[in-house]
Amino acid sequence: MARGQKQYTDEFKKTIVELYNSGKSLTALSSEYAISKSTITGWIKKNKPVSVDKDTTITAEEYKNLLKKNAKLEEEIEILKKAMGIFARK
Repeated sequence: MARGQKQYTDEFKKTIVELYNSGKSLTALSSEYAISKSTITGWIKKNKPVSVDKDTTITAEEYKNLLKKNAKLEEEIEILKKAMGIFARK
């Protein structure tokens, strides 16, 4: 992390996004909380809901985490398949 760069809690980020979604302007939030507009915009994009099914929505960040988890599980399956092949030969 770069020097002097602030870290914000997930709860704080969600609060800022909720304020934006409730109608507060990006400029007002930026000046009130001393956060750059680009930082707030990034938080908004990460928390923007994505419709998966008729009744299901997830955020872009949750989708990204699901993709990572899926890749990890697929890797574990491949390892287990190789192990089964090794043990089956013995």
